[in-house]
Amino acid sequence: MEPVATQKEASVAPALYMAIEIGEREWKLAFSIGMGQRPRIRGIEARDLKRVEAEIRAAKARFKVSESAPVHSCYEAGREGFWPHRALVKMGVQNIVVDSASIEVSRRARRSKSDKLDAAKLCEQLIRHLAGEKRVWSVVRVPTVAQEDQRQLQRELMTAKRDRGRAVVRVKALLCTQGARLGQRGSLPRDLSSLKRWDGEPLPVRLRARLEREAAKGRLLGEQVRELERQRKEWLKNGSDPVLAQVRKLLKLCGIGIETAWLLPVELFSWRKFRNVRELGALAGLCPTPHRSGTINRELGITKAGNRYLRAQMIEIAWGWTRFQPQSELTRWFERKYGSAGPAQRKKGIVAVARKLLIALWKYLEHGEIPAGAMLKG
Repeated sequence: MEPVATQKEASVAPALYMAIEIGEREWKLAFSIGMGQRPRIRGIEARDLKRVEAEIRAAKARFKVSESAPVHSCYEAGREGFWPHRALVKMGVQNIVVDSASIEVSRRARRSKSDKLDAAKLCEQLIRHLAGEKRVWSVVRVPTVAQEDQRQLQRELMTAKRDRGRAVVRVKALLCTQGARLGQRGSLPRDLSSLKRWDGEPLPVRLRARLEREAAKGRLLGEQVRELERQRKEWLKNGSDPVLAQVRKLLKLCGIGIETAWLLPVELFSWRKFRNVRELGALAGLCPTPHRSGTINRELGITKAGNRYLRAQMIEIAWGWTRFQPQSELTRWFERKYGSAGPAQRKKGIVAVARKLLIALWKYLEHGEIPAGAMLKG
């Protein structure tokens, strides 16, 4: 009697897996060909791309893999940005960039930590990820060079405004130590000789010199802010980039100013495609965090993951929306639910408004659905 033929296992093409632990002075490379294989660890000088190619060839020879076999690699997103990804892709390597906050780790109180261990662990998780295992980590979407470059103006403007505010606050704090203060609007004076201490005496010499330097920083940053705003206005008026079409569309809504209309397309909508509203909410960190175990059932608040500047801006935009769009369904929902609540509850409720508003603006740009009850300008 002939034995029953068993089903043949699916043949898997051999491949080389590489994980890179990126450091300031040294990169750790971990190579493997599958689960159960002890990784081959090599250290190279940081940013030495020729050495990376040489190590890939050496690893293929060591594991007896064909020179034409595909190479899969990964590294954690960090200060180096996306140029290593572009360099690896140019070499013919199939690379992914990993969100470092999403990598699973041991929950023990203390665990060993080194670049060598991190590279080996990344290599193991890369194999699991490519084998189809879900929730190993989150993969970062890499923008193109042009998409990354178009964000520079907005981010530089945000940084300049933040630094200018810090300079003004430092001047005000130093003056408070002497019983003096700035004018009503807190504008930085060009001449500090008129400022006096609490007893009418002039300010100390060294303090006055420091105040002059801080005021000069604030005025310089103010000039930079005005120049960047002028460039943004000119770009919006005469530019033809696809992102500007979304900016102009958002500006048609009441309650949406230039800051909001510029931030959302540049940071999100112009270069990312969202499949559902959960992806959008998760990216902004505005999703709820349930805590349910046995008889315990409570909410821990929003996740606060993703872009924290975007999340802060959306909460500020939500307050403006409830003021300038009083007839919208979103504002009416907020007033019905939190209109008679205290300040603490209203702050919690505005977070829900921010999430709903972000989704509504996405649908408006993606599908042309005007938020329910919202008014357009003019």
